[in-house]
Amino acid sequence: MPSARSIRVRGVVQGVGFRPFVYRLARAHTLAGWVLNGEEGVEIFLEGADTGLDAFVERLKTELPPAASISELEIAQAKPLGLGDFVIRESQRREHPTVRISPDLPVCDACLAELFDPKDRRHRYPYINCTNCGPRYTVILDLPYDRPYTTMKGWPLDRYCDSEYHDPENRRFHAQPVACPACGPKYYLQSKGERCEGKEAIQKSARLLRKGRILAVKGLGGYHLACDARNGDAVVAIRERKYRKEKPFAVMAKDLASVQQLVDLSPDAVELLTSTARPIVLAPAKVELPGVAPDNSELGVMLPYTPLQHLLFEAGAPDLLVMTSANRSSEPIAYEDEDALESLSAIADEFLIGERPIARRVDDSVARAGPFGPTILRRARGYAPAAVTTLPVTRPILAVGADLKNSITLVVDGQAFVSQHIGDLDHYQAFRAFQETIRDLTSMYEVRVEDLTIVHDAHPEYASTKHALGLTSARLISVQHHRAHVASVLAERGEWDKQVLGVSFDGTGFGDDGSIWGGEFFVGSLRAGFERVTHLRGASLPGGDAAAHLPVQAAAGFLAQLEKLPDLTAGPFAFPTRYRQAVELVQKKIRTFGTTSIGRLFDTAAALLGFTREMSFEGQAAMWLEQLARTFRQEIEPYPFPFREQELDFRPLLSAVIDDRAHGRPINQIARAFQRSIAQGIVDAAKKICQQNVLDTVVFSGGVFQNELLLEDVKSFLDEGLLQIWTNHAVPPNDGGISLGQAAMAAFM
Repeated sequence: MPSARSIRVRGVVQGVGFRPFVYRLARAHTLAGWVLNGEEGVEIFLEGADTGLDAFVERLKTELPPAASISELEIAQAKPLGLGDFVIRESQRREHPTVRISPDLPVCDACLAELFDPKDRRHRYPYINCTNCGPRYTVILDLPYDRPYTTMKGWPLDRYCDSEYHDPENRRFHAQPVACPACGPKYYLQSKGERCEGKEAIQKSARLLRKGRILAVKGLGGYHLACDARNGDAVVAIRERKYRKEKPFAVMAKDLASVQQLVDLSPDAVELLTSTARPIVLAPAKVELPGVAPDNSELGVMLPYTPLQHLLFEAGAPDLLVMTSANRSSEPIAYEDEDALESLSAIADEFLIGERPIARRVDDSVARAGPFGPTILRRARGYAPAAVTTLPVTRPILAVGADLKNSITLVVDGQAFVSQHIGDLDHYQAFRAFQETIRDLTSMYEVRVEDLTIVHDAHPEYASTKHALGLTSARLISVQHHRAHVASVLAERGEWDKQVLGVSFDGTGFGDDGSIWGGEFFVGSLRAGFERVTHLRGASLPGGDAAAHLPVQAAAGFLAQLEKLPDLTAGPFAFPTRYRQAVELVQKKIRTFGTTSIGRLFDTAAALLGFTREMSFEGQAAMWLEQLARTFRQEIEPYPFPFREQELDFRPLLSAVIDDRAHGRPINQIARAFQRSIAQGIVDAAKKICQQNVLDTVVFSGGVFQNELLLEDVKSFLDEGLLQIWTNHAVPPNDGGISLGQAAMAAFM
């Protein structure tokens, strides 16, 4: 007698070749039944011999398609129906979808082989793809993931593509973006009113890049601005036109061998670089590319991940290309053709435009291989909108994140879907993108806003907070910024009850007492909450958030607590007039706020060592200090940074920095000693607090922990095996991870 099984699979199982995989597996074991895409994942019905059914289930768990992943597998006994064959059924829409959307995937080796095969129908076709590769999130308009619900709906399949699409033995079976030169979208080069298409467009683009031109190139989630990374004039031009003064550019290299000539890659960095996410990876530079990464010993490098990028290199484009988001400085990436042509006309010389629309803007992701494991610094293409964790909650939750490096998190049926990086919400276009992303995700998962629990930061003046308060919702929850940082790490790990010491260091966050926090220690768990147990010694911050852009202004507040200061407007410090003005604000207590910000402490140290100008991008002074410290490679004693009376006291530390600078000690030695002092202070405080509270695990999160050198020093000061260190891996430690922490805390409120 035949047996039957009903199987439901959740995870990344739509748009990744999962149904044809199931079809072939069922046929291989002589099983009858069906498979279809449902709202919650993939549903399978099987009947046949028990041995075949058992073998099917075992192989289902272990032999997945490359881009697929299973988060839940439900198997139940069922009644045989006497079916004679196994078929793939049409997708079903019944209730709210909860299926995990696949992130965009890099072009696979099989498609690359066809791309460069003169005999293949898709030879040199920039939109080649299959079930194992190509766009997903950036083409999906609605769920379930079927062609009519993608941006490919306007290109009917020709007979050849249709036959592949409906052939379960073909790797393009139900590949929704499938197309060929005869039936699919094309690329064209627009240059000074002239237009050329296909092979000619790509070859001409490669020639223009060799000549030092700047091209706007349409990619998966938006436009890039591309130029020859070795052409200093082109790099300067792109900076001037983009109004991007000093922030580093990313570089795309032709292949892994080219990357290895450019930067030092650890095995972990190679794994990140070649992963299906294909992020920009930060690594120590071997060579200098003038203007690409000023005052920085690292380069952000990535490999080509679209067929078009491979075609450009094959056509003779320079083997190293600056490949940066196409926008004016700080604005979101341009992704719609008309907007790109208008907004980028003063930046790009020519436009290489693809006809396939982009459903939503998605930047490149940025990552590095850190001392405690891989760290994502910007979570976007290749990672978003994958579910990061499953929270123990049934009601839907929308967490709107912070205002810097914003992301949002939507929780549906417990699954926490974290959006792509959106940007800084004080820019109008970024705020519009924030609103669009909320509408996008809630619409895709068919969640009504009035049914949501909405979570926002405690800062009453954040744009994200004000937007949340303006939404009609059954429930609103405020979550303190630094607790959300700690919660994001525990949420990634699915640790709801683990008691930890949470160390949350960043530049700014609204504290319980209304002051500006940023150097916080908490004890607690996700379920029980987090109690603030200590912090950096309080300082004054003249001008509030404005001091985040002016290191000497931040310095005025911290240095006010030191006795016998030298004249800091004289050499070697040479503080500008702004410092004296800030000192007056502190003395008169005008527009001055209390702060415990480690980020502003780093800015103060940077100012003392020579970074006295205004920052041109967020975190620049701290990055400058880290890079300066890296130039001194010998062992060095840290300055005193004592943990006493339940606070980390910065006064001895800054006094030592000033004394050494005044006596002519090399600034890279001072920077290195300062870095080690912060690490030593963290470890000393962590050991004492963990001993007092019988804890064995320390969580690090917040933007300060993007500082790789700081983490290396912390690791060196720790007694091996004494404490476990947990950091972010799935979401950024900066404010890009805040929304996940907000959602996780709301799940237990």
